[in-house]
Amino acid sequence: MAPPNHAVPALLSVPRITTLLASLFVAIGSGTNYVFSAYSPQLAARLNISHTQLNIVGLAANVGVYSSGPFWGRIVDTRGPRIPLGFSFAFLFLGYTGIRHFYDAGVPEGSTVSSLSMALLIACSFMTGAGGNAGFTGAVNSTAKSFPDKARATTTGIVLSGFGLSAFFFSTLAHILFPGDTSSFLLLLSLGTALTTVLGFFLIRAIPLSAADISEHTVGTAAAADAETAIFHHSDDSETPLLDEEAAPAAGLAEEYVPDARGIELSPPRSPSRPAHSRSRSRSKKEEAIEGPNIYGRALWINPDFWLLFAILSMLSGTGLMYINNVGSMSQALFAKGNPAYDEVEASKWQATQVSTISIMNFSGRVVIGLVSDNVKNRLGWPRSYSLILVSSLFFCSQLLAAQIDDVTNLWKASVLVGFSYGTIFGLFPTVCIEFFGLSHFSENWGFLSLSPLVGGNLFSIAFGRNLDAHEPGETTATTAVAAVATITNAVKRALRVTAHQCLEGRSCYVSTLGITGTACFAAILLSALTAWRERRKLMAAGVGGAGRTRVIWEDTES
Repeated sequence: MAPPNHAVPALLSVPRITTLLASLFVAIGSGTNYVFSAYSPQLAARLNISHTQLNIVGLAANVGVYSSGPFWGRIVDTRGPRIPLGFSFAFLFLGYTGIRHFYDAGVPEGSTVSSLSMALLIACSFMTGAGGNAGFTGAVNSTAKSFPDKARATTTGIVLSGFGLSAFFFSTLAHILFPGDTSSFLLLLSLGTALTTVLGFFLIRAIPLSAADISEHTVGTAAAADAETAIFHHSDDSETPLLDEEAAPAAGLAEEYVPDARGIELSPPRSPSRPAHSRSRSRSKKEEAIEGPNIYGRALWINPDFWLLFAILSMLSGTGLMYINNVGSMSQALFAKGNPAYDEVEASKWQATQVSTISIMNFSGRVVIGLVSDNVKNRLGWPRSYSLILVSSLFFCSQLLAAQIDDVTNLWKASVLVGFSYGTIFGLFPTVCIEFFGLSHFSENWGFLSLSPLVGGNLFSIAFGRNLDAHEPGETTATTAVAAVATITNAVKRALRVTAHQCLEGRSCYVSTLGITGTACFAAILLSALTAWRERRKLMAAGVGGAGRTRVIWEDTES
């Protein structure tokens, strides 16, 4: 039983705000995958591995994030956030400690890491991703269940924004405390990410919603559910749908049916004279109408909307992951082109600039899209899925812009647009997932949907690594370049030896990959338009126009 309304904390009460802030703090510690470019070139140089191998290490963290989603989601939905937060602490601490160990150990000059060491490094990277997602899933789920629909996209957007701000937070803190010290930076990641989950373990919990908040949400979602299933099946005259609020009958109304705030439905009122089979059928239909969609398990996998969202998220997130994991290498390639006085320290500054820019804009995108999608639904009465077209278009423009930049001083422009676009997809998709498939199994459903970045992320990132490796300078090219520069210093020579895998052709090192991701983003625009069109058809079939008219169900108390 849900507690009485007077015992349920208010919307802006201390318990809800505490959960929100603690969830934000955990999210900041969970999104450190985006800081990979801040140390990955140094890690590659220290271990003498290729760009393709480096991308495999980075992808292991992404695989850890997205493959573990259904597992953590199922636990959070059934057992709450504390178990995943405990695993998050262990995985983040062990993962970053292991990566730091490999960096500190390094390899002798002229050699590379063994196959076993490479496998262990990949395993450590996987743990950082799985651990980050464990904490993040618990934080987002608790926030989504603690706030009503009218504020859900905004509040979850705040938590999601913390995930995007993580790279900026840790890279800036490391720059202040340990400038140029990659080993200390990895130590900061190890301790800092683990400690955030300790705070969340004690402070994060789902706060029940009041009956009024639940009713406000369920009336608005009944119409969309009606479009998918035959809710108003008239086996007799005991149930009558009312399409307009003005036509409400004056008497004979049933007692209000209110779902439990924890997602466990209370039994609806029963008429003593109604046959048992009729009561059972009526309850099932009423649950769908009041609760909105509740799609999960096999029904999720055969739902066309799931596969549309899966494809869109795969292409967009894969594009973002490719850029985020490799922007450090991109900035170094642009900086090295035509620059005989290549300075690794100066190059790392441009590298850090891109990481911080992406992180800030990632944060901004998650907040902005939450506000935009909430206004689209609350003010215009349109479903949040309409915003998918905007998000896909932003990504497409980001790839066009990145393909045109041939100077490292201008790369920040592409990083701004990519970071903002990437933030919008992960600020929007969780609430669209709730809108399409329901809240009861949200974390599990979102976990399955989150498998999609594995497809695009692996494809685009490996393509980038192979593209960059194909443009590595050969021995003849390197010798000619050195001979042509008569004034090159010994320090520069040392830098060139450390960066033996450095491409010197600027934009040409990777522009072909941007052509692939740009095409994928354009396809995502088309699929987003198809998704919006399908959603509009559902609303029209349910008798809901652009203003989002509601449908109310009345049930006579007499048979």
